[in-house]
Amino acid sequence: MLDSSIWAKVPTASALSMTARKEYLPFGKPNFSDEEIEAVAKVLRSGWVGMGPETVAFEKELAQSLNVPHVVTVNSCTSALFLSLLVLGVKPGDEVICPSLTWCATANAALYLGAKPVFCEIDPDTLNVTTESVLAKVTARTKAVIVVHFGGLPVDVAHLRSQLPGSIAIVEDAAHAFGARFSDGKRVGASGNLTCFSFYANKNVSTGEGGAIALFDGALAERLQSLRQNALPINAWKRFTHSKTLLLSAELTELGYKMNYTDLQAAIGRVQLARQAEFGAIRLKIAKRYAERLKELAPSARMQKDCTHPYHARHLFTVQIPRKGSKMSRDEILLALRDWNVGATIHYAPLHTMPLYAGGGSPATLPLTEQVGNSIMTLPISASMSLKDADYVLAELKRLLN
Repeated sequence: MLDSSIWAKVPTASALSMTARKEYLPFGKPNFSDEEIEAVAKVLRSGWVGMGPETVAFEKELAQSLNVPHVVTVNSCTSALFLSLLVLGVKPGDEVICPSLTWCATANAALYLGAKPVFCEIDPDTLNVTTESVLAKVTARTKAVIVVHFGGLPVDVAHLRSQLPGSIAIVEDAAHAFGARFSDGKRVGASGNLTCFSFYANKNVSTGEGGAIALFDGALAERLQSLRQNALPINAWKRFTHSKTLLLSAELTELGYKMNYTDLQAAIGRVQLARQAEFGAIRLKIAKRYAERLKELAPSARMQKDCTHPYHARHLFTVQIPRKGSKMSRDEILLALRDWNVGATIHYAPLHTMPLYAGGGSPATLPLTEQVGNSIMTLPISASMSLKDADYVLAELKRLLN
């Protein structure tokens, strides 16, 4: 975890007779154009801002983009993960294997259902789980595995599926991975597993908030559509457009949730989806600039494997700061960059070290994850950045490391 007490040790821009950039450079900034603004205005003028025709259209366009038969939008990727585990039958007493180097929502989805998240190791080069690391944690109680496509680099889920018992489901946390492809060219989302996406403010497709589940099973898709809308057998848009339709509250058969998407968000998402080629090209240019120049640093900063590969979504660009040979610690470097208006951050502090997940006992030991967690840092990357922005980040990082 970042220790704020080290601020006093960090040299400021003024102390080094430097001029920091005037505007803060976030690690991930959405790229919105007049087209997104007009799309929102159109929805506002229509008088229908909840889940309706824009949401339906967005789901269809997402499905076409991913080459899957069904996409169900929800209010967040957290909800997508929770609902996925729910419809797969995860219940109290079950175990769900997942990496520790991830956002807390990945593990919390299991906790919400009374299940236990069981943390597995990652590969320090890919920052992803491996088949071997998952299999090492399988027990008789294992109900599901959540894999995280870290930063936008896909996990080999086909190999994992071939080695796991058929009774254990795989859910893909693709919050970082919209636009990524597997080695066979299939898009992440088209594996056949329930795959969960995020449309949060800093994601490759941004609608402020929101998420989606891509899947092939029509019956599960219908159940997810119901569960996101309080488990009603008919959604709000159909009630609005069919004047003789009643609420049908007498037909409720299970506990549902308020996790639906809205047309305001979907209108933005449809434009963002159409601009993905543009966004991807910008992210690739930034990543290539980072990768080229980071090789010149001494000590070198370790980059994620295949960070410039065409199949990587490049939601994040991470480096691991060497503990030996560097004048400053990772935390000191991060705080110095922020002082110069560079929004470097940490993805992530390992979950298994946190009291919530230890369950009152001793934390698990995951040496590779802990090694990465102590050294990893995220550099800014987004479709709103320029190469000049990237060069500024690189210059300041070089000044701190060399």
